[in-house]
Amino acid sequence: MESMDENNLFELVGSYDKEGLGMVKKAYDYAYAAHDGKYRESGEPYVMHPVNVAYILAETHADRNTICACLLHDVIEDTSITKEEIAKEFGMDVATLVDGVSKIRRLNFSTKEEQNLANMRKIMTGCIVDIRIILIKLADRLHNMRTLGYKKNKKKIIENAEETLHVYVKLANYVGANRFKEELEDLSLKYIEPSLYLELNSRKRELEEESRPCLESMRENIQQMLLERKIDSSIKIRTKNLYGIYESLEQGEKIPNIHDLLSLKIMVEDIEKCYQSLGLIHSKYRHMNGSFKDYIGNPKTNMYQSLHTTVFGEENRLVQNQIRTYEMDAVASFGLMNYWNTDFYHAKEKMQEDLVNNARFFKALVEINQNAKDNAQFLKELEQQILSERIYVYTRRGDTWDLPKGATPFDFARSINFDVEGTFKAIVNEEMVPNDYRLKDNDRIRIVSGNSNEKPVVKRKGYKVSNG
Repeated sequence: MESMDENNLFELVGSYDKEGLGMVKKAYDYAYAAHDGKYRESGEPYVMHPVNVAYILAETHADRNTICACLLHDVIEDTSITKEEIAKEFGMDVATLVDGVSKIRRLNFSTKEEQNLANMRKIMTGCIVDIRIILIKLADRLHNMRTLGYKKNKKKIIENAEETLHVYVKLANYVGANRFKEELEDLSLKYIEPSLYLELNSRKRELEEESRPCLESMRENIQQMLLERKIDSSIKIRTKNLYGIYESLEQGEKIPNIHDLLSLKIMVEDIEKCYQSLGLIHSKYRHMNGSFKDYIGNPKTNMYQSLHTTVFGEENRLVQNQIRTYEMDAVASFGLMNYWNTDFYHAKEKMQEDLVNNARFFKALVEINQNAKDNAQFLKELEQQILSERIYVYTRRGDTWDLPKGATPFDFARSINFDVEGTFKAIVNEEMVPNDYRLKDNDRIRIVSGNSNEKPVVKRKGYKVSNG
């Protein structure tokens, strides 16, 4: 991706925050002086890195303090400038953000491993203080991944790519930053499996080319149907990202059978029109059984909302239709960052409020941070509870609950603060199951006390179930 310079940044910031442009220019001058004479492995002046980090978040219309913190994010870490000096020049809000993304210096630790553990804890817990710390760190990692090929140390390249997949992709998903997530995934695959990356990229381009007439025809047909019902829409063609294709292949699927490989993204004005559009599409195209997902009625825990249905399109190609409002589409791309577009002056507070109230990983993170006796234990709990693969189950009320892959009813009961010291029974999909039963995606679960008279609708075959 093309590197941006300070003029690109100033033009972009000026397009949505003219009043903040002067402060942003001051931060650039400060960063330029601090990093003067230093160069990246690409040969660019070092200051171009913070400029590009700032540009990435300016594309989401980030507030001026966040942009300034992006420009200054390596100043404390790489120079003798202190947090207090930044606070004096730019205010405590900017200084707190810069300090939040700055690594703790090596001299505070006896080993490199101790330093890495402490820094990981600092980064991961940054969102407890201010979600923007994580957003800056994501933009920082994204630009570093875009320029990873300039590194000469091949081992370090692989380590960075694996860490990106294991940590930063998960963080991007938790805050709903799907565009960041998909690009980070693809860039990681590029360096971890370079030959496979090139092969998949070539195959994807071929598929896009040969599928284009079919998808264009479907798009025109659907748009015409919606127009006839006076439903204004915008429809875009998209293909699953490379890492997503790679994951499907790893699970044993063949490329032609990946049901969401090819997609039409259909955007309309309101929720009612989403469901009307779904009915019209099903009236013309036969849908694939089991492929329908209603993420409007049951949003994902990262705020994602959309209707998904896979249909047999032209030439019997499988095509997923993603139907959503324009606002849902913005949230699907940028998650919490969308508040910079919808409520610019209160975005910081809205982001933090949503994170605290809706993201269960935030609650788990707070609990792990409070209970871990040292950084090693913190990272171990983090791996098990947050960075592991996730499944999504539904409560009796229809709320979505995310759990680590392999979680049991016991884990679910503990996560909802049920008294697991006493006896209890688990009912999954209206069938009684043992408390060590492994939950699966989309299971419906409820926990009842051991002395409850509540019974499941049916008993699961093969299990001896007590009524008591």
